[in-house]
This record gives sequence, C-alpha cells and structure tokens, in this order.
Amino acid sequence: MSRTSSHLAPRQVLSAFFELLGSMRFAVSLLGILCVASVVGTVLPQNSPDSAYIDQFGPFWFEVFDHFSLWRVYNSGWFMLIMAFLVLSTSICLTRNAPRMLRDARSFREYVRADSLRAFAHRFETHYAMAPEPAAQALCRLFKAQGYAVRVRRDAAGLMVAAKKGSANRLGYICAHAALVIICLGGLVDSDMSLRLQMWLGGKQPVMGNMRIADVPASGRLSPRNPSFRGNILVPEGGQTSSAVVMVGDGALVQPLPFTLRLKHFVVDYYSTGMPSRFASQVQVIDSATGKTFPATIEVNHPLHYKGITVYQSSFDDGGSHVTLVAYPLKGMLPRGATVQGTIGKSLVVDPAAAGAAVARQGTGAPPDSMHMDLASLRVINVQDMSGDKPADRKSLEQELASVTGSAAGKKNENLHNIGPSIEYRLTDASGQSHMFRNYMAPVMLDGASVFLVGVQGDDGAYRYVRIPADAQGSLAQFARLRAALADPDMRRAAAQRFAAASAPSSADTAALQAAALHALDTFAHGGLQGVADVLQNNTPPAQLKHAADMVVRLIGASMAELDDLARQRDGLSAAPRTREQARWTRRAVAALSDLSRYPAPVIYELDDFKQVQASVFQITRNPGEYGVVLGAVLLIVGIFTMFYLRDRRIWAWVQPAEGGSTVLAAMTTQRRTLDFDQEFERLRAAATAPGSAQR
Repeated sequence: MSRTSSHLAPRQVLSAFFELLGSMRFAVSLLGILCVASVVGTVLPQNSPDSAYIDQFGPFWFEVFDHFSLWRVYNSGWFMLIMAFLVLSTSICLTRNAPRMLRDARSFREYVRADSLRAFAHRFETHYAMAPEPAAQALCRLFKAQGYAVRVRRDAAGLMVAAKKGSANRLGYICAHAALVIICLGGLVDSDMSLRLQMWLGGKQPVMGNMRIADVPASGRLSPRNPSFRGNILVPEGGQTSSAVVMVGDGALVQPLPFTLRLKHFVVDYYSTGMPSRFASQVQVIDSATGKTFPATIEVNHPLHYKGITVYQSSFDDGGSHVTLVAYPLKGMLPRGATVQGTIGKSLVVDPAAAGAAVARQGTGAPPDSMHMDLASLRVINVQDMSGDKPADRKSLEQELASVTGSAAGKKNENLHNIGPSIEYRLTDASGQSHMFRNYMAPVMLDGASVFLVGVQGDDGAYRYVRIPADAQGSLAQFARLRAALADPDMRRAAAQRFAAASAPSSADTAALQAAALHALDTFAHGGLQGVADVLQNNTPPAQLKHAADMVVRLIGASMAELDDLARQRDGLSAAPRTREQARWTRRAVAALSDLSRYPAPVIYELDDFKQVQASVFQITRNPGEYGVVLGAVLLIVGIFTMFYLRDRRIWAWVQPAEGGSTVLAAMTTQRRTLDFDQEFERLRAAATAPGSAQR
C-alpha cells in the first residue's frame, strides 16, 4: 500500500502543478504582476546611468531597486520568466477549453429534452392548425428570417426545431486568449532572451573598455542570424560601418549587419531661434551579399527598413571635428600660451607654460608640468534660455529630441538665443586631479556687457561660469595683457607709483599712498578679492571694516586702470581713454581676475578655429516580434468586440401532433439577459403566435 502511494505521489504533484498552470486565477495573477511591473517601468526612467538613480533615490533605495532590476524592467529575468509562465498558463487554458468551446459553438443542442423547456424563464406555447411537419417548416422560416441557423430533429413523438444565433461569441474568448499568448511571445522574441541564451549557451562575452570593432574577438561578436537585437552605431560623414554595438551592462557585443551603411551627408535645419527643427542623414546602403547599392534618407519618424532590420535616426554627435585652441595662462607673466590643435574625441598632452605652437602629444615625452587633455565635444549651435542672464544647463539627448519632434518644436521664446560655438575638454594634472571645462568661442551679452563665458563643472554636474570682459575687438587680448601685468611685480610697482603720483594731494603723501596701492595689488594678485577681505578682517577693527573695504576696492580699481595703461604701452598701444565704459570694463576685469584665483587649472583654452565633422547616431533594431504583437492586437480587438457585442442566443421549439393540428412549446435563452433580449423574445413570441394560431 505504501509502495503504491509513493508511486502515485509524483503524478499527483505533476497533476496539481498542471492544474495550477491551467487555472484562470493563476493566469490573472501573472497578468496583474505584469501590469504593475509595466506601470513601474513607465514611471521610472529606464536604462539611465546608475549615478542618476543614486542621486534621485539615494544609495539604500538604489540597492533595493537594483536588486529587482527596476531600471531595466522589461529585460529583467523575472519579467521574462513571468511572461513565459503566462504564455504557458494561457496556452494550457486555451488548449483545454478551445475544443469544447468550438464544439459548443457548432452544436445546435437539438437533443434537449422537451420537458426541460418548461423550466426556462422565457417560454411560450401555441397551437397551429396544421400538421407538425408544416408547422416545423413555418417555424424554420420564421427563425431564418430573423438571422438564426436552424436544425430539425425528428422522432416518433414529434419534431424538435433548434435555432442559434451569435455562436461566434465563443470565438471571442479564443481570440482574446490567443492574442495574449501571441503578444507575450512577441515580447519575449524582441527581448534580451536570445542575447542571454547566446551568452549562457554560446560562450559570448561582452567586451569591456574601449576596443576597435576590428579587434573584437569572436566571443564578443553575435551571430549574423541573431533573431532579435537592439544596438547603436555612430557614423561620421564620409564614414561607413557594417556592425552595430549592443550594450550589455557595462560591456558591449558587436552585431554584424547584412549591409554596410555609409553616411554621405548629415543635414541639420534650424529655427530662427537656433533650435534644430530637423536633422536627417543621407546614406548609401550596400548589400553585403549581392553588392547592390541604393541611396536613402533617414530622419526622425522616417526610418530605413531593409532585410528585416530597421534603422532609426536616434541623434547626432561630433564625428571627429578638428579644433584649434589658444592657451591663456593664469599664472606667470606670459599673456598668451601655446596653440593646441587636436581632434574631438582624442587626447593630448599639453604644457600650460609653453608658448607659440608647442604641443606634446600623448606618449612623446611630456614636460614635467604638462597636463593630459581630453577633447570631449564641440557644439557649434548653443541655444540657451538667457532669461536668467546665464546659460541654462545643457539638455539631454532625450530633451533635445523632444524639443525637435514634440509640441515644443515650434514654440517661440524671446529668451532663447544662439550664443555660438563651445568646446568641452577635460584637464588632468600629474597628481590625477581632473576637471571638466566648457568655454564659449564668442562673447555673450549679459547685464549689458560683452563677456566671455568660461565654465567649470562642479561635483553636481552643473557648470559655474566666470565672466571675462571682452575688449573692443571682441577678444581676450586686453584681459590677458592685464592679467600678465598683474603677475609681474615690477609692473605692479610701476602701476602703484603712477597711481600715487596722480592721486596724492601732496608730495608728502605720495610714498604712503604708493605703499598702500602696492600692498593692495600684491594681495589681490595672490588671493583675489577674497585674499584682500581676509587681510582686512584680520587687521581692521569691526567698526571700520566696511569703510576700509570700500577704500581698498576703489584703490585696487584705480591701480588696475594704471596697470592696464602700462600693459598697453608695453605692447606699443596707446592708453585707453578714461571713460565710464572703460571704468566698467576695469571693474568687470577685477571681478573676473578675483574669480579666476580659484580656477582649478593654470590655463584657459579658448576655441580659436574649428572644422566641423558631423556624425549620425543610429539605432539599429531587428524585432520580428512586432508582427506578432500587431497580430495579437488585431485578435484582441476582434475578441473583445465579439465577446461584448455578439450574444449567443438559442431557441428550441418542440412540435408534436395535437387535435386539429399541432402544439408548439418554445423556449429561448442567452448568456447575458438584457432588456434587448426581453424585447427580442416578445417579438419572436408575437410572430410565432400570429393570426392563424390560437395561443394558450
């Protein structure tokens, strides 16, 4: 007995598990979990950098959410597993119930017992003055006229007329369940499932770090017959590629394509404000198998479809523009440094103290004070909201695309201005200290003044800008001369002497005034206005601090004006006229020099010239599951329409011989009793008991 029970136990477990999979409650529970997960995936931005989530939710909740892969819900293992179980559960349910539903839809149920018709709520009896056979034929014609399919069963006691209409209602349930299976299968096919299988079973390993596509080993390359993938490619103007890059966590896999994509020209159109209104890529497609070539234009909302692969215009980027930068040292007595020539995306080793065009490239024996420069990006068009008298933070690619393709594309804003090209670069010194910089090529009008914006990225990712006043020629030359003169002790001494000679009321006060001016210039040169404030704080009584600060600021301003004249004379230029505009320029220069005393680099690199090379960023997808999703959506619409708008109605009429003719006992039923059904029954009874018959 125990042996028999032990043999039956596994069967019972499997049977119970099979029943669970095929139960409606289990499928509804899985569907509910998927709906909640889809809401989470819609509310939470997907596939953003980890740092963005840490900043938004904090380290603790980041770890909790990351454990469930909420940042990549739709490609998480648990989400795909639930979809697979939902497919299995719904398929079992469909397999078990669909044949019964189809049999029930085809059946007329003509073998129903005549006595059972009296139990129906909607029934009637009538008498026909004709034999049972003609009476049955009359009922058949009546039912057919109202759209019913009819079948007659004859036996010795009488005739059973069975009619049905709306039996396709059963197909609605089948279509709805089949649609759910097909949609989930399409989602699984287009997910990372095939990629995971190739990594688990095919030995594929993502490539970490930077590597040329040609150098990627076979373990880092996916099969050309990969059924589903989603990758990206960047193609510069004049360049071409036949491979896409599929990101996998912190690594990447290379996906070979059945064609080569060559970018002939990249087109960007702009609104009057400078915002991009349209960008498109004029490409040439070369079939790898046949050599066939044809031109195509890819733009937003107008992708390229070829050989089951769709190429979307995702965004645009720099394709290796050539730039020329001029160094303006912030230390020493050199007003202008070396000229740097490089390519965006490349690295250089630069010497901040070098003059002329001396540039040491990486790995060629750099000077001891050299710095590592990474040329990050060149942006030719910079449309900024200047309502706050400063450039707004740069938009992300998603925001940029939204402004181009969404309702904001044509929005007019008088505060939007194109403030010209900008360069972003990173400087890393010998100790490993690194900072990101953003400098604009042309001066910008802020607060009624023409200034150059020199930005430094803070720890929060935002840029803080120093405003350097432009000279009459719209350049940094005058400011650079003044800064170099301030770094020269002899020039400071001469400026203090000229100021004292011009400002002292008597010869007795000249030496004291000169000493005060020289001390103020020396303090300002080494610590900016903050250094001057620290000295005053330590040496001035609190009651006199405000008055002393005002005196020292005016002293520095007047001395800096003399220093500017000396710097101009040294370069063979005439002294600047003493106008209000020149006085305002000097005050702005003092403020900029004070801010630059805390600048985290010994040099400013200003964009002098560039040759732009555009690049297109494409998203490459192969998603055969989309056809299944479309088919599933159509089936779902058909199924819902059929279930809600087609009502299964059945009529049985038992006709048997009687004195003077025949009697009819009829009953009508439906799945959902509504007011329309009651009215239809009354019409049917009235037609069946029309003149010529006697109702009981």
